[in-house]
Amino acid sequence: MFIDSLKTIWESSGFAALTWQHAVMLIVACILVYLAIVKKFEPLLLLPIAFGVLLANLPLTDLMEAPLTSSDSGGLLYYLYLGVKKGIYPSLIFLGIGAMTDFGPLIARPISLFMGAGAQLGIAIAFVIATILGFTPEAAASIGIIGGADGPTAIFLTSKLAPDLLPAIAIAAYSYMALIPLIQPPLMRMITTKKEREIKMEQLREVSKLEKICFPIVVTIFCVLLLPSVAPLIGMLMLGNLFKESGVVERLSSTVQNALINIVTIFLGVTVGATAVAENFLRPETLKIIALGLAAFMFSTIGGLLIGKLMCWLSGGKINPLIGSAGVSAVPMAARVSQIEGQKANPANFLLMHAMGPNVAGVIGSAIAAGILLSLFG
Repeated sequence: MFIDSLKTIWESSGFAALTWQHAVMLIVACILVYLAIVKKFEPLLLLPIAFGVLLANLPLTDLMEAPLTSSDSGGLLYYLYLGVKKGIYPSLIFLGIGAMTDFGPLIARPISLFMGAGAQLGIAIAFVIATILGFTPEAAASIGIIGGADGPTAIFLTSKLAPDLLPAIAIAAYSYMALIPLIQPPLMRMITTKKEREIKMEQLREVSKLEKICFPIVVTIFCVLLLPSVAPLIGMLMLGNLFKESGVVERLSSTVQNALINIVTIFLGVTVGATAVAENFLRPETLKIIALGLAAFMFSTIGGLLIGKLMCWLSGGKINPLIGSAGVSAVPMAARVSQIEGQKANPANFLLMHAMGPNVAGVIGSAIAAGILLSLFG
């Protein structure tokens, strides 16, 4: 009787159902936890993603199982994942980003928009390469958006065009965002000359409160009329910024910047990670996606730098082309990298605020790129 009871317990346990694929994914989850905690690679999202991967690959938990009938109950993470599937979480993340972002540098130097646009080059190149490699246009568009270096945008677009690729694309997007300090500097030194990196830029003009209030309203009207499909991202981004700049809803602005974005980040990370079940993740396509994502990210950095060099030439050497690399929309990490590289070349350089212009332009640019791809292939 005792032996039979032990046998029953064992057969109903996850240990009995554990496969080598599950074991591999559990190791991957532990590696991601290590990178998040020890290496501090984008820990706010990578840690929830890693634990989501771990939960999804523990057999028999049914955390991501959909209800079989209307009277059944699905798994906990299945219901939380609906926020990703319906595009709710990425939009709320954009609400928080808008409330935390100062668009002043972009308003003070509108030509930063061109550097933000140039930094979307990787999206187009990765799309073409992915199509050549046999991916469908929808999958290629989802892979290409990794080049925008914007995790929420990548998740938003992929959840609509190629949801089966979501775990690989999300993990690739956030991993490369976390690796910006390693990926970008060699490219920056390769594309620009030492003389260009030494350029000291003049202080930006002061932007009035009226300009800061009008900017999110004007951008929302123009972008949403041009690309209605981008309304969830651009609308929430600009609403958050209006909360910040209006000065009359400090409680709402504070909530969006702190409590709301933290809660949504937890749900988004855990449920995206939970889609990385062994059967879907351990495929040759995953390696292709990771390689294409890196190519997209590198070409986006190069595109921003090339526009930065053009602006340097057109301005008679008044614009440091290093700020072009900040056109990828990883706010504010990419801008910090521009600052660090600028100071290495010239200790008197202070490029952070100048780089924030292309940086926030990149956020808008990646959202617009997603809108275009969604309009074409959605």
